[in-house]
Amino acid sequence: MAKQPLIGRVKTRLARDVGGTEALRFFRSASESLIRRVGYDPRWRTAIAVSPDRAVHERGIRPADIPLIGQGAGDLGHRMERIFRDLPPGPAVIIGADIPGIERHHIADAFAALGNHDAVIGPADDGGYWLVGLRRRPRVREIFEGVRWSSAQTLGDTLKNIRRQNMSVAMVATLADIDEGKDLVKWRRG
Repeated sequence: MAKQPLIGRVKTRLARDVGGTEALRFFRSASESLIRRVGYDPRWRTAIAVSPDRAVHERGIRPADIPLIGQGAGDLGHRMERIFRDLPPGPAVIIGADIPGIERHHIADAFAALGNHDAVIGPADDGGYWLVGLRRRPRVREIFEGVRWSSAQTLGDTLKNIRRQNMSVAMVATLADIDEGKDLVKWRRG
């Protein structure tokens, strides 16, 4: 999932600390690097879900050979549910385009986990998550209702919804999400 790469549209919390230009630079660099690292693995098909939907017709973030799909309207949960419903049958994972630590093995681990679990989550160290996946059999379950997005409760709220539906869930690696200036400084220090 990715937003159209424009100042004021991407990494807005980060922009408060480092400025809009630097936040956009980080977003572009992280998303382009991510596409190069994981976008062409033959074990899965990659599509980029963009917001706003009109960005489907613009080239801003992706190579020409990776399809773009619109995220649609609503909060993050509504948009992710739509993606899970609209993709072709089979297991699916959604990742954020701006998480710099994602590698191919993380995506492979998530798909492997969906072989034995109904859901998979890649936690972020800030209380959210960088990956969510669903087996989507026999149907797509709605797991995002009432989630407090962009908060320390995001992961817990989602897990509560998953468990409420008696779904099994696997966790994969915890990665850093770069949302604030201090996160960027920490990540750059490595």
